[in-house]
Amino acid sequence: MEKEIKANNIIKIVFKCRRERILSYLSDGGFEGAVMFTPENIFYFTGFWGESIAICTHDGVKLFVPQLEVSRAETESFDCEIFQTERGEDSSKSLYPYLSYSKFCSDCNDFKSIDSIHKKISEKNFICDSQPFMDIRSIKDENEIGMIKKSSEIIDRLYQVCVEEIKVNLSEKELQAKLICEATNKGGSFPCYPFSLNPFIIASGPNGALPHAEVSDRSFCEGDLVVVDLTIRHKGYVSDATRTFALGGLSEEKMRVYDIVKKSQEAGLLAAKSNVIGHEIDLVCRNVIQECGFGKNFIHSTGHGVGLQVHEKPWIRPNDNEPLREKMVITIEPGIYIKSKFGVRIEDTVAIKGNNTHNNDVLTKFTKELIVVN
Repeated sequence: MEKEIKANNIIKIVFKCRRERILSYLSDGGFEGAVMFTPENIFYFTGFWGESIAICTHDGVKLFVPQLEVSRAETESFDCEIFQTERGEDSSKSLYPYLSYSKFCSDCNDFKSIDSIHKKISEKNFICDSQPFMDIRSIKDENEIGMIKKSSEIIDRLYQVCVEEIKVNLSEKELQAKLICEATNKGGSFPCYPFSLNPFIIASGPNGALPHAEVSDRSFCEGDLVVVDLTIRHKGYVSDATRTFALGGLSEEKMRVYDIVKKSQEAGLLAAKSNVIGHEIDLVCRNVIQECGFGKNFIHSTGHGVGLQVHEKPWIRPNDNEPLREKMVITIEPGIYIKSKFGVRIEDTVAIKGNNTHNNDVLTKFTKELIVVN
């Protein structure tokens, strides 16, 4: 019991610090509080993930939830005043008495909700801008990094399942089913992508040439490269990694491409440290691939931040000018895609620990040596 009380007190301190950070950040713009509509931001400041709206001021956090969520919100949130409200469009009406006399910043991106609020509250006093929330969340605390480490450990276990299970005539969907089962057993859950029907990317043979291929009924064949891109949540926090496996004998072209991508990824990991700008890391990876003659086959950015979302600040891509900072968590994931033939991608999730690359913590630790499964 004493340990449980101590753990709860530590968590309360974590949430108190997060709330103080966002209020301090917003005060520079003349804001007196924040209004959160997105589940990631509400979870970040309250510990509750569900249908709700939250208001954070120096007086505390008010959490507005429909009746069906009240009991769960009371159990899962930390130091919040719970208010029962209507569902849907009427939920924002409960906010009006608390927004009348102050200037608030909100992450709301729903036009109907914004329009409804602006009919009652001046547009000058209710400004929608998600940037402050993303900026605050881009720097992780130790609790968050711990959750991402746990997600990474689950991913490492899933890659061992790949080694054990990938074989000729097994389909992409069958492998995905085995991985989903193992991930669930290990305490993992799955982010929801708006542009995909599947939790994972498992792309074999010519499907591997599509960076965001949908998992299909295609069966693995001798000589395939199999790209396996896994994103796993643990207690809300996401880790993201990709490994490419070989099935049977490989052509010299495939082995050469794999080696180039591996060297590119290694170069990116070495370049990633505090104060280095995102586009500089992207360029390091891209130059390795360009110099080997495959520049036109690297068709996406080098990486992105991870946390409560799979893709969040910071961005490791061309034209991004934001420097990395200590305790940001990012991915490094170069790839080469040969149309209608095959693809190779290697990706790790990395916690930035300072100006020295050797201090960084590569959270996904499964080997990047080419594994040939039989």
